[in-house]
Amino acid sequence: MNDLHISAATAADLTAVLDFWKTAAEGTSISDDLAGVERLHARDPHAVLLARRDGELVGSVIAGFDGWRCHLYRLAVHPEHRRQGIGAALLAAAEERFRALGGRRADAMVLDRNERAQAAWKAGGYHPEEHWTRWVKPLNG
Repeated sequence: MNDLHISAATAADLTAVLDFWKTAAEGTSISDDLAGVERLHARDPHAVLLARRDGELVGSVIAGFDGWRCHLYRLAVHPEHRRQGIGAALLAAAEERFRALGGRRADAMVLDRNERAQAAWKAGGYHPEEHWTRWVKPLNG
């Protein structure tokens, strides 16, 4: 895997990241637009980690740290590059970032219906916490 390069996304990468998620990520989010990703990048320019092989974007993960908790979103690997350790390398990079920031536990949002993703997270040492339910409210307007 020494040909894999993981680094933080630049502002110039953000449109390509959104396009990448359309191919590689499962589901959509209310914040899957350029303005949302630009806000994330402006607040924390190192949160979006990208994996590239020979210059091609092959994976992503958002490793957000709010000063208290470590949150993982959008772990995605291009379908043609799956099962090659890219997801594991992205998780390792995210966890390294969290440790450097003083984080103590990481959590991930994973769709219940996405069995492939659940297997990847389990392989990374993560497990569901059955006693928690995520509560959400869109902040429209």
